[in-house]
Amino acid sequence: QVRMEESGGGSVETGGSLRLSCVASGNTYGVNCITWFRRTPGRQREGVALIYLIDGDSRYGSSMKGRVSISRGDDKYTVYLQMMNLKPEDTGMYYCSAASFCPHSNWWLSPSQWGDWGQGTQVTVSS
Repeated sequence: QVRMEESGGGSVETGGSLRLSCVASGNTYGVNCITWFRRTPGRQREGVALIYLIDGDSRYGSSMKGRVSISRGDDKYTVYLQMMNLKPEDTGMYYCSAASFCPHSNWWLSPSQWGDWGQGTQVTVSS
């Protein structure tokens, strides 16, 4: 079992920035990609970003594209989500998950493709 832990959320004003952290631990052997999803009020969980751990290649969902950047940390299983120009509609819980089978397509945008999630980290953007 892979355990996911998210951190870095907080409260910011419109236009502000936050950097979220995700750490995968436990049975991480074979983990090849890590993703960030979010759940905002009135919406289902949606994919924000994905990173392939082998080469750092990334993918972005449409909801925050152009305002987020996903990257790997020095530790292979630590991933960051840099969020910029935040808007009130970005308010919600942000979660990360990991997978070993990571094809290069839009498969990752479906929450059902992912296994264990962490507890999430709350992001609140005030107007």
